[in-house]
Amino acid sequence: MAPWLSIVGIGEDGLDALSPAARALVDAAEVLVGGDRHLAMLPADDRRERIAWPSPLSALVGTIATLKPRRVCVLATGDPFCFGIGTTLARRIPLDEMIVLPGVSARSLVCSRLGWPEHMTTLLTLHGRPLALLEPHLQPGARLILLSEDAATPAAVAARLAERGFGPSAVSVLERLGGPAERRLDGRADAWNHPPGNDLNTIAVTVAAGPGARPLATLPGLPDDAFAHDGQITKREVRAMTLAALAPHPGQLLWDVGAGCGSVAIEWMRAHALNRAIAVEPKPARRAMIAANAERLGTPTLRILDGTAPAALAGLEAPDAAFVGGGASMPGVIEACWAALKPGGRLVANTVTLESEAVLLAKRAELGGELVRISVERAEPVGPFHGWRPLMPVTQWRIAKPFGAGG
Repeated sequence: MAPWLSIVGIGEDGLDALSPAARALVDAAEVLVGGDRHLAMLPADDRRERIAWPSPLSALVGTIATLKPRRVCVLATGDPFCFGIGTTLARRIPLDEMIVLPGVSARSLVCSRLGWPEHMTTLLTLHGRPLALLEPHLQPGARLILLSEDAATPAAVAARLAERGFGPSAVSVLERLGGPAERRLDGRADAWNHPPGNDLNTIAVTVAAGPGARPLATLPGLPDDAFAHDGQITKREVRAMTLAALAPHPGQLLWDVGAGCGSVAIEWMRAHALNRAIAVEPKPARRAMIAANAERLGTPTLRILDGTAPAALAGLEAPDAAFVGGGASMPGVIEACWAALKPGGRLVANTVTLESEAVLLAKRAELGGELVRISVERAEPVGPFHGWRPLMPVTQWRIAKPFGAGG
């Protein structure tokens, strides 16, 4: 059918700055939808039906769908598919029923003001999201563009940077970009003293490390002391090899079964911003450690599940990868992970006990895969000298489910 819904990106410069094609869509609409700020840009004598964005915004999708086949125009800030309403609407309304004409995004405007190459920046939204998402991106020299929640966000970001040892970072706040009331504020994170300004603002950060900074790589193998733990942790060297075998791909889901302190799930999520993980852990104290580690290391959306496998796995979304770090000898755990695993998915199980090793040997004989023995020795003090102290060797079973297999 012919498109009945249009989504038009509009900036602070208002209707007059729209292209002729975009202005024609606005003028032809029977119903206009937008935020209060967008609708206020329309002429006062425009008597067409207007719908302001509700809270929560998710209710808007159902409302718009009921307006079909009337001509509806949604006014959105900048690019509707850059953390915008376009993405939300496209989940419900077929693309062939809509026309989208994006405006200039906040990211493009910030880069034009600061002279930054857009492809060398990282864009994050803090609108309705925790500040902890900043953590994996706190790398010296990184250029971050942050979409604010409101006027209080710049001070909160500056405080977080200073707290993490990145106080020398340069911070610029650009308010009402592209309009006559555009304003820019500059300063250092550890000396940020500007009062809250306009709710419509975007934050630009050039990350710089101070004396107390501890930049942590997004590649697997963070130091063990980066995690709060009670000794139940996949050690750094083994963890790096485990993540390599799990092979994180953007947007994929990991089951971390017997998660301990959550180190594997957290590093899986740090590998790419779109990655997701479910940490299954029966002990309350360890679940609390997982939550604290996830907040501190930038993966606050990690799902932490109270339960014991295999029962706790029933009904979960099928994983792209599964890691059994504890409980490999428990009846049904490996079987449940293998059955749920998507075709092409990877299963990795680690153990240090003979009983669990026997289970892995049997599973390899049944299903195939690869067995690896990982031995690590670390130099530690021996009186006034140093010597090699071995960690417990780890037996690792790795297997990928063939494409075309059930799951």
